[in-house]
Amino acid sequence: MHTVFPQLLALSDVALLLMRLLVASIFFYSGYQHLSDPAGRAASIGLSPRFTLFLGVVEMAGGLGVAFGVLTQLAASGLILVMLGAIQKKVVVWKIGFWGERNSGWHYDLMLVVMNLVIVTTGGGRYVLW
Repeated sequence: MHTVFPQLLALSDVALLLMRLLVASIFFYSGYQHLSDPAGRAASIGLSPRFTLFLGVVEMAGGLGVAFGVLTQLAASGLILVMLGAIQKKVVVWKIGFWGERNSGWHYDLMLVVMNLVIVTTGGGRYVLW
């Protein structure tokens, strides 16, 4: 592998940890919003309150797993499925384009899919609990 800054490769586990923490905070907060007002969130995203509660639990559990490195690949895989569902909803149901209007497209969702894919394929790095 040819790289311009080979010394930075030693920090790849730190970079993966930072990415995991960012991904975890996004999903944990989103899950918290689902759980704190399931009826309101369900109405805003077009799902049932019961499924919104389930989604909140999945997002919070996945976020915690990714953050702490507990079943990291499984947690990140679950979060990929959540985001693929969000992309499907935006593209097929709401007919929103990649960039959307007022920055509401599915580009953000796709970034989270790819970030979780990096976590799945790298195992999240060395800094994990399990």
